[in-house]
Amino acid sequence: MPMTGPEIEAAITSALPGATVVLTDLAGDNDHWAAEVTAAEFAGKNRVQQHKLVYDALGGRMGGVLHALQLTTRVPT
Repeated sequence: MPMTGPEIEAAITSALPGATVVLTDLAGDNDHWAAEVTAAEFAGKNRVQQHKLVYDALGGRMGGVLHALQLTTRVPT
């Protein structure tokens, strides 16, 4: 069973408290998502490091219950 939007958001915000997560179901199948994550924890980190924080928050579910995630990360302004 694919990971739902609320499950993805909860995993990210649990690991990155205060983060803002905007999700878009790209294919309408709960299996291909785009996420825009804004978090203070990203400050001073490059994109790879920022993305790693998000993937770590998902706890190894990428490629399993979460098939695809198009990820955009931002530092709050």
